[in-house]
Amino acid sequence: MTNQTPNSVIISGVEYVPANSLPPMLAKDETTGLPYVIIRTYSAGVHMGYLKAKESTLAGMEVELINTRRLYKWAGALTISELAAIGTTNPQGCQFTMEIPSITLVAIEIVPVTGVGFNSLTSVPVWTL
Repeated sequence: MTNQTPNSVIISGVEYVPANSLPPMLAKDETTGLPYVIIRTYSAGVHMGYLKAKESTLAGMEVELINTRRLYKWAGALTISELAAIGTTNPQGCQFTMEIPSITLVAIEIVPVTGVGFNSLTSVPVWTL
């Protein structure tokens, strides 16, 4: 007898499970492997980008993001956790700034973004006046 998990099937000795039972894949840069994250700060707002570095300092958790945008306002999700997991259902209601090459921030929250969240968030048009 094998240790088959519920809702799986074994074919030729290989166990297969439904795709919706797998944990979501996290978004990473294909060339560098850097994770895509959403950062919340005390005083500089919410940002998303590739997490290049993080270091514990006297000021707190200092992070460097590259290819980053500030999330001035979002719609179609209640929290940044929801944005990171599934993105936005209302990209036109979001106000995300243009992308900048790099920013250093003191983070109070670092939330990894899934592939689904990444595709949704990076498709939000640049907010301009």
